[in-house]
Amino acid sequence: MASPPRARRVLMIVENLPSPFDRRVWQEATTLTQAGYQVSIICPVGPGCEKRFEVIDGIEIHRHPLPLEAEGALGYLLEYGCALFWEFVLAWRVLFGRGFDAIHACNPPDLIFLVGGFFKLLMGKRFLFDHHDINPELYEAKFNRRDFFYRLMLRLERWTFRTADVSIATNESYRQIAVGRGAMPPERVFVVRSGPKLERMRILDPVPELRCGRRHLVGYVGVMGRQEGIDLLLRSVAHIVQVMKRDDIHFGLVGGGTSLEAMKRYAHELGVAGHVTFTGRVDDQRMLEMLNTADVCVNPDVANEMNDKSTMNKIMEYMALAKPIVQFDLAEGRVSAQQASLYAARNDEIDFAHKVVELIDDPLTRRRMGEFGRARVTGELEWRHEAPRLLAAYDVLFAGARAVDR
Repeated sequence: MASPPRARRVLMIVENLPSPFDRRVWQEATTLTQAGYQVSIICPVGPGCEKRFEVIDGIEIHRHPLPLEAEGALGYLLEYGCALFWEFVLAWRVLFGRGFDAIHACNPPDLIFLVGGFFKLLMGKRFLFDHHDINPELYEAKFNRRDFFYRLMLRLERWTFRTADVSIATNESYRQIAVGRGAMPPERVFVVRSGPKLERMRILDPVPELRCGRRHLVGYVGVMGRQEGIDLLLRSVAHIVQVMKRDDIHFGLVGGGTSLEAMKRYAHELGVAGHVTFTGRVDDQRMLEMLNTADVCVNPDVANEMNDKSTMNKIMEYMALAKPIVQFDLAEGRVSAQQASLYAARNDEIDFAHKVVELIDDPLTRRRMGEFGRARVTGELEWRHEAPRLLAAYDVLFAGARAVDR
């Protein structure tokens, strides 16, 4: 009697965030597990994810040390070199443990194809590229130049796509890059958006203390980095407080990153530190309390080529909580939010400030926009609508392939 087929085994590699903190990666991993795949993850350690090895929901998580978030060429070289070393070491550990049939690589950076290509070439493993960030545009956004390193980013991107058997993109803009710059066959590129899970993005009662004695709260969740536009947001706060003379609005900013301390100092320089709470990186409960208490949620991402093409997870999370949004006028931002958002002129912090106050003073419009956003998430954007697309990509990845033991 023939033995039953063994579950396909997947090794996911992610360098910039630990699991299960990385929401997209964890949603993909749990979806694959529920569909019968055996999943292992290689990722860095991080706050709340300090164990070097643990098993959660049947998923093996192998974590490695990583230098502090990079600043400058030497910092990036150290970070990426260290990550690549540990990814190779831990991939061998997984191989001789539960094994894997495919590597699922999540950028940034676009170096994980070296691990995937090695095991593909020598051992016949499959390689799937999960395109989280467009790195050439990210480099340009950070350093405002197209030099040797920008061209290197383009080449690494091209090699990654050439190595991949299948690629998944977070939106149609990224899919066009995969097919155009990456020369991927269109039938091997799947759009899998980072839709939120509603059991995680729960609507809760407000926590009045988070308003710090003021009537209204504006909420933000995300990374505190150079291209996230926190400086623009703080200048908007200064305009609201000092020019528009509004002392009834507090701002709650949730998230960590390389610019967190610099943004705290900048708030003091602008004279608005008393109107802004910086929480740093916090757990889901504290994040949900802040966003559920907010009257308006904001996305101040700088209008540039990268952000114009990128889908921000925070937008759909705000919508899942039925929150009206203010953001700059970005192409993919409009695709996601539609009527759930007001759109300020690109990089115009004064217009941004006026749109925030406009919504604060119009509760009926806030409710209408929030209801639209919530309905759009439940009807189209929630993760349950995206999970079948992920599984379809894996069907193509393994089409005609026979699982091997090692």
